[in-house]
Amino acid sequence: MALVALCPRPGRSLPDLSKLFGKIQWVESFPDFKVQVVHSFPDLKVELVTSFPDKVGKWQIVDSFPDFKIQKVDSFPDFKIQFVESFPGIP
Repeated sequence: MALVALCPRPGRSLPDLSKLFGKIQWVESFPDFKVQVVHSFPDLKVELVTSFPDKVGKWQIVDSFPDFKIQKVDSFPDFKIQFVESFPGIP
């Protein structure tokens, strides 16, 4: 029984995280992706930058014309992120 609890949710597939970089807008509804902010075991390490969000995990927060719309949630995320100050990307 305990083994079943440790397995990932059946049917859970992550989006292609290698393409998640660029201009990001935080939204409360109609997101492209829902994320949960964690302190350990993230699916993606994110560095917030003010310019040149050109690599995996580099996000520039904008108010308009985003590449992706992201909603922060506490449960049932599409993927989990951890904010870092260096070495963003897929762990």
